[in-house]
Order: sequence, then C-alpha cells, then structure tokens
Amino acid sequence: MTILAINGSPRAGGNTSIMLEWALDELTKEGFNSELIERASEPVQGCLSCGYCFKAQDGTCKIDDPINELIPKVHKARALIMGSPVYFADLTPWLKAFIDRVGLVSLNAGNPLKRKIGAAVVVARRAGHVHTYDSINHFFGITEMITVGSSYWNLGVALEPGQVAKDEEAQRTMRNLGKNMAWLLKKIAR
Repeated sequence: MTILAINGSPRAGGNTSIMLEWALDELTKEGFNSELIERASEPVQGCLSCGYCFKAQDGTCKIDDPINELIPKVHKARALIMGSPVYFADLTPWLKAFIDRVGLVSLNAGNPLKRKIGAAVVVARRAGHVHTYDSINHFFGITEMITVGSSYWNLGVALEPGQVAKDEEAQRTMRNLGKNMAWLLKKIAR
C-alpha cells in the first residue's frame, strides 16, 4: 500500500517537505510504503477546460507536463497527503493546477480517488493557513476521499528555510497525522 505526499512548494527540501516527512516517518514505522513527490519547481499548465478528459474518460489529460505524468501514480496510491506553503493567502499555483487537473481527470475516469485517504498540510509565515487548508480539503471532498485529522490543524509556522523544524507543535501534529492515517488504513484494509 503506497502513500504519496505531494509537495506543492517549489522549494524541495523546505518547510513543507519537512512537515510532510514527519508524517511519512510515522507511516513508514507502521509498515507503509511512502513517497514524497517534489516536482513543483517544474513548469505546469493549469486546466484549460478543453473537455479532453470528458471525452477520453481514461485518466489522462491532454496537457503533456509533470502533472499528467503523476496522475497514474496518484490513482494507484492508497492515500494522498498534499502540502502547500501559503502564497498570497492560498495554495501555490502549481498545487492548484494539480488539484484542478487531477480532480477533473479522475471524476471523468470513474473516480479512482473515491474512498482513498487524504490529508492537507500547510505552512505559512503568519496567516492564510485555514484558507489554504480548506482549498486542499475541497479537493478531497469533491473526489469523495476520506480526510484524516490530527491533534490540531495540520499546519506549521515558518518563513526561512528549515525554520519549521523549531515548531514543536507542528512536529507533534504531523506525527499524530501519520499515526492516525496508518490506523485508518489498517482498519479499512481488514
């Protein structure tokens, strides 16, 4: 069973990565395979509303870029953790393109995301966490995924690279998220 963590930050190895890794560490301890995807520095195109996925209904998008390459991997995963730093009070443009395109392609291909497990993770300097968290969770709701919570909101406070490592509450929250996700995945697998 594979768990994918999608880092929506263009800064690989940054604060969002650190947060995602804390959750993945716990999932690995519980025996799950996990993978952190860090491709948000690569140029992507947002949804063009071209209708291709409505006609093809095969889980593909007409746009040939990194998002299209990730769609089969997302469809095969059992769980998805999506993280974003806050960019102007919302998620990054890369993650927004990912959500729009993966969502539409999936809904038009029999919705292979239905009843998979999802969790949102957000990092910000001061504010915008809740709106960004909500934006990601809308994706999970619309695609009929099951969201997992933690002991607090899945958020961290940081600006400088690596600064989130000093946020002890964020680390506890992310580790609890990983444990909760592992528990739910084991219950569902029975």
